[in-house]
Amino acid sequence: MHAQPRPIIDGGHLLRQLEQYVRNGHLKPTTLFCTADITNLYTMLPQDESLKILKELLLEHHYEKVQGIPIGIILQLADLVLKEIAFVDGNKFYRQIIGGAMGSPFTLTLANIFMWKWEKDAICGAIGPHEIYGRYIDDIFFTFNDPKAKIEAVIKKANAFHPNIKLEANIGSCVSFLDLLINNKNGVLFTSVYHKPAAEPCVVPFISDHPRHVFSNIIQAALLRAVRYSSTLDIFEKERRSIRLMLLYNG
Repeated sequence: MHAQPRPIIDGGHLLRQLEQYVRNGHLKPTTLFCTADITNLYTMLPQDESLKILKELLLEHHYEKVQGIPIGIILQLADLVLKEIAFVDGNKFYRQIIGGAMGSPFTLTLANIFMWKWEKDAICGAIGPHEIYGRYIDDIFFTFNDPKAKIEAVIKKANAFHPNIKLEANIGSCVSFLDLLINNKNGVLFTSVYHKPAAEPCVVPFISDHPRHVFSNIIQAALLRAVRYSSTLDIFEKERRSIRLMLLYNG
C-alpha cells in the first residue's frame, strides 16, 4: 500500500486535505512536509518517452478507441503535434526536439500523462498509504513520517527516473505551497497566508479606471482567504493588518 497521487486545485483544497489528515491522527510531532518544483517540465518533456507513456495509459484503461478514433491514429496525431514544431530565429529555422510548445493545451495534457507514470513509478511507492501526496501542475507536496534522510532518498530516486526531469525540493516542518504557509509545531498544525515577495503587496491601484466592483472583489477575496487559511485568531489579525497596509499602499 502506498500514497495515491491526487491533484491539488488550490491552497484551500490542500488545506482541507491537511485538516482531514489531522483528524485521522496522522500528524505527529515528527511529521515533515516536502514541497518540490519540477524544473522546466514543459520544455524538458522527453518526446518519445511521453508518447510511449500515452500509449501505456490508453492500454491500461482498456481504450481501443477514443470518441471513435483508434489509438494508432491518436498516437500518430500526437507525434505530429509534438514533433513538428518549428520556429525562426536569426533567419534560421529550428525544430524543437525536446519538450512541447509552451501554452499548448496538448503539451499540458501530455505532461500530466507523463507525470502519471513518473508519480506511479518514481515517488508514490515510497510514500505511506496514509500520507498526502498531491500535485499542482509542476509543483508537488507530500507529507512524510520517516526521517529526513529517507525523504532525501526518495527525491534522489525521483531525480534518477529520467535525465530531463529534475526536482528542486524543500523539506521541513514549515513549508509554503502555492499561497498557503504550513507549519507543524510539535504535532499541532498551524496555517496562514503565504505572501510571495515577487507578487505582493501590489494589487490594482484604486486610482485606475477598472470597474468599481473589481476593487471590492479584491478586498473580499483577500479577507476570505485570510479567514480560510488562518488557523488562529492571532494569525488572522496579523493577516488583516497586512491587508489593510496593502490597501493603503495601493491608494
